[in-house]
Amino acid sequence: MSHIGRKPIVIPENVKVKLEGDQIYVEGPLGKNSLALHPLIEVELADGKIYVKRRDDRKESRSLHGLFRTLIANLIEGVTKGFQKTLEIVGVGYRATKQGENLVLNIGFSHPVVVEPKPGITFEVTQDPDTRQTLIVVKGIDKQVVGQQAAEIRAIRPPDAYHGKGIRYRGEVVHLKPGKAAKVGGAK
Repeated sequence: MSHIGRKPIVIPENVKVKLEGDQIYVEGPLGKNSLALHPLIEVELADGKIYVKRRDDRKESRSLHGLFRTLIANLIEGVTKGFQKTLEIVGVGYRATKQGENLVLNIGFSHPVVVEPKPGITFEVTQDPDTRQTLIVVKGIDKQVVGQQAAEIRAIRPPDAYHGKGIRYRGEVVHLKPGKAAKVGGAK
């Protein structure tokens, strides 16, 4: 059995879980979410816990067992705590602001870039007091959508390999390439 798959998921008191056919619905203080279950996976609700089981012992079933247990656990965590990804903007004159629900990025292009949030996503723009970098916080209840929105924002201006300017995840290490002068070395 899968080590992750056989761990039961404890349902918090403020969360309602409902099974209907091949769908699982979760409702909590931050909102509602659902997941379509695979035909090889069974879900049981008992004693305030969710048990994920597989129908047979084939390789595909074994690989889906832990995956669906984790996906269901993420549904519950999303409606109770939520998920967030933090991006930082590095570069002189690069900045971000909020206009209503939208995010407006001024990151070295001839025009500002407007990013509209996906459904269920909110943006926050703050400044790190230590490094004075502009931070963009992407929040939501669906882990996959939060990650996708953060990746799309980062893809607008990924970190430059020579100067490190651009949008990066908080804590991401960008290895800079040596420039042309360093490559030539002392050649005349």
